[in-house]
Amino acid sequence: MLATTLNQVDMLDALLDGPRARGAFMLRALLDPPWSVRVEDEAPLSVLAVLRGEAWLTGQDATPRRLGRGSVAVVRGPDHYTVADRPGLPPDVLVLPGGRCTSAEDGRALWDEWSLGIRTWGHSDGECELLIGTYEGEGEASRPLLSALPHLVLLGNDEAETSLLEVIAAQLPVEAPGQRALLDRLLDVLLISTLRTWFAGREERAPGWYRAHQDPAVGAALSLLHKDVARAWTVDQLAAEAGVSRAALGRRFTALLGEPPMTYLAGWRLALAADLLCASDATVASIAHRVGYATPFSLSAAFKRVHGVSPQQYRAARLSA
Repeated sequence: MLATTLNQVDMLDALLDGPRARGAFMLRALLDPPWSVRVEDEAPLSVLAVLRGEAWLTGQDATPRRLGRGSVAVVRGPDHYTVADRPGLPPDVLVLPGGRCTSAEDGRALWDEWSLGIRTWGHSDGECELLIGTYEGEGEASRPLLSALPHLVLLGNDEAETSLLEVIAAQLPVEAPGQRALLDRLLDVLLISTLRTWFAGREERAPGWYRAHQDPAVGAALSLLHKDVARAWTVDQLAAEAGVSRAALGRRFTALLGEPPMTYLAGWRLALAADLLCASDATVASIAHRVGYATPFSLSAAFKRVHGVSPQQYRAARLSA
């Protein structure tokens, strides 16, 4: 049991080390009923918290979820969702890619019209106060983390870090040198804190990779792969070190994770490579070596099969976005 718990911690460490907000969109929204905001910005990851009042969030499954004061929701994109003061209310505001806010009725721009000062937007009174943070680039949110998350993570005020919400709310209207970097780091802390709490308390609803750690052989195999991703693994080597036969490991791994060990490893390597391309200026050759490819050419070929572009083109597109 202890080994399984340590493996879960290793995996969480690997995933939660990924978020790196860079100039993320952060806003305090003050809204008076009736209000309904349809979010279609297609961002990879958003964090919403209720600082005052309540809101209802309706995602891709069309089931409204209540967010009371102190609640925090993490929404995985690019799916659209609606936040409103009551379920079923038609949207009166659309949030589009690039942070554009328009009226759902006539399409007029609302950003300037509803501006209330530095990073504050909405109605002057604001019966409901929302904190909104959005990771706008895939590299910021970490592809491995995104692939591991359900579409919606929700914590009530009995679980969320309400003291952290107060700190962020106090810092949002501040304009000072280094403020954007400070807010980026606070958003990262809020995301990591929320996900860590959610994973710890909901093992039965956690993603397959998390439940897989409860299997001694598969958990051991995952830990080995994540600790030494650059090693030239074979299924035989992995099975031997996990203490199980090759056939048993392949069968149990595929049943829990939906793919065999080497397919999982290939996907993990490419996800890490994509993050490294966006988060560093390391050469493709260096990244290839770090994630287990013998040459930069082999990484480039595998990367292009999955992403449709070369690593250099992927990096240029993400950095210019």
